[in-house]
Amino acid sequence: MMEELKGGLVVSCQALEHEPLHGNGHMAAMALAAKQGGAVGIRANGPSDIRQIKKKVDLPIIGIWKKDYEGFDAFITPTIEDAKSVAEAGADIIAVDATEQTRPQKLEELVDYIQQVLGKKVMADISTLSEGKDAHELGCDYIGTTLSGYTSYTKDRAQPDFSLLEELIKEVSTPVVAEGNFGSPEQAKKALEIGANFVVVGGAITRPQLITKSFVDGMKS
Repeated sequence: MMEELKGGLVVSCQALEHEPLHGNGHMAAMALAAKQGGAVGIRANGPSDIRQIKKKVDLPIIGIWKKDYEGFDAFITPTIEDAKSVAEAGADIIAVDATEQTRPQKLEELVDYIQQVLGKKVMADISTLSEGKDAHELGCDYIGTTLSGYTSYTKDRAQPDFSLLEELIKEVSTPVVAEGNFGSPEQAKKALEIGANFVVVGGAITRPQLITKSFVDGMKS
């Protein structure tokens, strides 16, 4: 599976409740379209979407579950129970919030449970170099730049965060994934040239309302 993903494009097929394409049928169709376009993997949110996508495509799935827990900031698969549900739905890799944000469960416990009990690989979604190093020390299977710009202490970083990508690749031996605000084929190609193991692209492919807005705004400028 790791060889399948290397050097390729993973398409993040997600639509939250307030978005027009919310629903597992829409996301499964989006995943199938992504496969037909040459994607090597899919990133999906929630057991329902993961199950439906699994029926439609035979690509590796990076599964997450975005959930808010009162009093905590970490929201990407924050607990053992969330990880278990994602694994049972058919995810091959489970991505977790591995930032320094407050969390309902210790990261080391979560990573150990996913790898040792569920028998799945872990992708650590981080926002800083130090978080990436910590994820490496914990033995995570992948480290993604996913949350750069989304934590309170990284909001001012340039996006996509090529600097963070370069730093991680130099500092850790764990495969590094380029994810977070990649909006063009040129940016994705640059990430691979820097040394990313693979690239994850979401909104630029799977959120038509954002794609439309980029055209509208561009035509006005």
